[in-house]
Amino acid sequence: MEHYTITFQPDSISISIHKGATILEAAGHAGIILDAVCGGVGTCGKCVVTIEDTGQKVKACDYFVDRDIVVIVEKNSRLFEQRILQQGIDRQIAIAPSVAETNPDLLQTPNSVFGIAADVGTSTVVAKLIDMYNGKCIATAAMSNPQIKYGDDVIGRIAFGQTDGGLEKLNKAIVDCLNDLIRQLCEKADIESSAIHEVTVAGNTTMSHIFLKFPVKQLGQMPYRAHSVEAHDISAEQVGLEINHDGMLHTIENIAGFIGSDTTAVAVAVGMDDLEKMTLMVDIGTNGEIVLGNRDKLYAASCAAGPALEGARISQGSRAVEGAIERVVLKEDDIDLDIVGAAPARTICGSGLIDAVAVLLDAGLLDATGKLAGPGSAPSSVPGEIASRLIEKNGQPAFVLARNKSNVNEPVILTQKDIRETQLAKAAIRAGIKLLQEELNIKDSGIEQVLLAGAFGNYIQRDSAKRIGLLPDVDIEKIHFIGNAASIGAEMVLLSTEARKKAKTLSEKIEFVELASRPNFHEVFADCLMF
Repeated sequence: MEHYTITFQPDSISISIHKGATILEAAGHAGIILDAVCGGVGTCGKCVVTIEDTGQKVKACDYFVDRDIVVIVEKNSRLFEQRILQQGIDRQIAIAPSVAETNPDLLQTPNSVFGIAADVGTSTVVAKLIDMYNGKCIATAAMSNPQIKYGDDVIGRIAFGQTDGGLEKLNKAIVDCLNDLIRQLCEKADIESSAIHEVTVAGNTTMSHIFLKFPVKQLGQMPYRAHSVEAHDISAEQVGLEINHDGMLHTIENIAGFIGSDTTAVAVAVGMDDLEKMTLMVDIGTNGEIVLGNRDKLYAASCAAGPALEGARISQGSRAVEGAIERVVLKEDDIDLDIVGAAPARTICGSGLIDAVAVLLDAGLLDATGKLAGPGSAPSSVPGEIASRLIEKNGQPAFVLARNKSNVNEPVILTQKDIRETQLAKAAIRAGIKLLQEELNIKDSGIEQVLLAGAFGNYIQRDSAKRIGLLPDVDIEKIHFIGNAASIGAEMVLLSTEARKKAKTLSEKIEFVELASRPNFHEVFADCLMF
């Protein structure tokens, strides 16, 4: 698969992306949050960027990358302005990193002292190389979390971490991963690793514990208590990170239970303690995190959504790789597909999965309980072309998304079991939202804005997410994509002692709600299984 380098200016962020990806996709992976209120379908016209060498203004959502390019991102194309900008520009948090307190002689000139801001996710690890003098992001690198071979979710990794030598293996995997990313970043920026003086890490509680080799057994047992929720500042050399021998590691505060430092970092990035509007923040992933409230009161919960929405446990599921179905649209007489890389369909990723279920509901082929119609049992109102896609596989109903008549690939099929896996994932997230709404005694109408965090949240169709019951019943215009806000929060904490204090304040202010201990949890969860 061919890859191209996209450099975003004025951020000076470079990222490698596969051929056929859009600029919007590349921006999302780079942590740059573009204003695409239509969900990236090309109708709002707000994500306009400029191709530097031609001066051409294009919509980031429908410009497919076919070469190395430099992209100019204007302020009015951003959903919200990144809080840490270049030195001298109007900023809410001034650059004052902790390394300047311990060694003020370090920060004398640009391109001399660097830091790493890392977001260690269950599935993906993202690292940014930051110039500590002026706050510029020099380069970004990302890779799948290699711990996935020991378990595809946090529960699996907690179980493995209790086996003989399991925690050591998990820890080594993530340390090696970060060192690999550090080498990539140093190569991109043409610097020595000795120029890196600090690494700041955000991650869910399990990832944080594994990284610090803290015991994880108690995380897998009621009442799911963390060994430590405090921030930790320790020698990077002690952890095994290959940076300056005097360099330090800072891990951001966890909140409680499975609400980790990635949630704290998101709260810092969006300034949740300053928001007047009643705000719902949802990070949809293997371990979904939810924060609901405003500057007066904030509640948080964690949902064991599992990896279905990221392609795992789905018969032909995958991440958003070339050949993955990422959009499914209902037409008058059939369905239409968008496929990553404009290649023949081979798999379906999370955004396509949500669309597909929404389309089946709208077509009348899926009932409220999640039962899929069998072949020959489609309602008479369903067009024949769509009805013909209903088949039987392994004795259960299934729906053919891509027939692949050229025989290049096998047909892509959505099975009844896939739909059940989707139900479980969406019910876990929606039940968490409902139970937090109960804490604040508000209905869907009381939620003034919804912020979708994480790479996956950037690509889902908002109307599809509402249709299947993943998100509350709020106006589409109130749902905003905020990209990899955890990475931005980690960057802020790296560069600012003020942001570091804010992280501590927010971790203490946000009140953790243990969903499983709520007497009505199972009742609410069962209700949320319905479409």
